[in-house]
Amino acid sequence: MRTGSSSAIQSLCILRLSALGDVTHVLPVIRRIQSAWPDCRLTWVIGKGEARLLEGLDGVEFVVYDKRGGWAALRQFRAAMRGRRFDALLHMQLALRANLLSSVIAARRRIGYDRARSKEGHGLFINERIAPGGYHVLDAFRQFLAPLDIPAGPVEWRMPVPPEASRWARAQWPEEGDTLLMSPCSSHALRNWNVDGYAALADHAMSKGWRVVLSGGRSELERCISDRIKERCAGTVLDLVGKDTLKQMIALQANADLVVGPDSGPVHVANAVGTPVLGLYAATDAERSGPYSDRRWTVNRYAEAAEKFMRQPAAKLRWGQRIEKPGVMDLVRIDDVIRKFDEFCAQRRLQSPAQAGEP
Repeated sequence: MRTGSSSAIQSLCILRLSALGDVTHVLPVIRRIQSAWPDCRLTWVIGKGEARLLEGLDGVEFVVYDKRGGWAALRQFRAAMRGRRFDALLHMQLALRANLLSSVIAARRRIGYDRARSKEGHGLFINERIAPGGYHVLDAFRQFLAPLDIPAGPVEWRMPVPPEASRWARAQWPEEGDTLLMSPCSSHALRNWNVDGYAALADHAMSKGWRVVLSGGRSELERCISDRIKERCAGTVLDLVGKDTLKQMIALQANADLVVGPDSGPVHVANAVGTPVLGLYAATDAERSGPYSDRRWTVNRYAEAAEKFMRQPAAKLRWGQRIEKPGVMDLVRIDDVIRKFDEFCAQRRLQSPAQAGEP
């Protein structure tokens, strides 16, 4: 259903609250819109932590919704939207809370997902749908460009990173030598790989002359897992867990030569800043939510997980189906991860020094 001409759009609202990885995937859509319509006023309804990650994004007004703020946050959001009307809304989140928030946003065109991906009443809050297609999350998001008559074009992130964050990251380790940055924790605990696996990979990397750095947030889980990894390592790793801000985290990912971790915000940030990723996937499908630019170094056991835990082929599962079951990440075997690391090292040796580290 089309209700208006794209050429008439002067104000555009994007609704995507979370999570860190997903808002990273929205950023290339923003960049394409800015390139096509430099004078269009862009407003992004976004979560609190996600706004901190993207703070300083040029040409975009953030309206921050605190997902933990309850009724008070909803009242604040209503007040922020009162009296405002947009030419179009890109409703890019499939969740009941986001659907309800969208009802507060006045827009002539309300563009949402295709019928196959819609859920939780999504179709009741839109008057246009994107076309089916785009299996990876970023490609699905790029489907929202077509109703605006904007060509998909190249993928571009240009994440906003202040110079002081980059200086902090560069000061954490000497420039000499290769650095493996381990970001072992997802906010979804059942996506996390096992401690022994990380320790084995760390020791293997250090035996090859690599520096190993642990990175993560301030949660008790992240602290506990990182401490257990260090205890099991024969060598010494640099522990930066809980010591960085979100902006410094971006800079750390950019300063590493390889990042390893499960499906989580940091691995998508690493991909966005051009750092190769050794992704660890079984609870989610790397083809849908893996590092977008290059999945050569990713271990993807989602198909095995579907057969073992869901009793059906992965192709029969709905788009976005998670298999967050106890033991699912044990399908990611240590030997497979070490082999991917060695393949990455071999590929680096074949590249010229100027190219080394590029995805």
